[in-house]
Amino acid sequence: MVVPHHATGARLARRRLADELAEVVPPALLADLVAVLAELVGNAVRHADPLPGGVVRVAWRLRPSADGQLVQLRVTDGGAAAGPRIRVAAPDATDGRGLHIVAGLASRWGVERDGLGQSVWAEFDPAPSPSLVTAG
Repeated sequence: MVVPHHATGARLARRRLADELAEVVPPALLADLVAVLAELVGNAVRHADPLPGGVVRVAWRLRPSADGQLVQLRVTDGGAAAGPRIRVAAPDATDGRGLHIVAGLASRWGVERDGLGQSVWAEFDPAPSPSLVTAG
């Protein structure tokens, strides 16, 4: 989907993701997906240029695995002079923690650049089903 390169873009993306995946992934994973998507779109709006047309492209993909659905989120923008990186935020800073949230919730994340801009992606491995969890 495409959303405006504006703060409302994150809200639109979160709502659509939640609507489309509510019946597909467990509620705890959905909450993590929504939080990470909000951070990625918010970062694109705050720190990067828009794609042509003043938009940001948002996508998600599910791939089946033995343990459930692997989910990938991808946010594509027009890029910025400095690429996304985890920063050290002062305790009283009002920003600078978004990619810490992404790194903490996602199984892995990264950045890809091409001639159009950059894509920041995050992948979420499926949680093992309760029958596969063993007591230690």
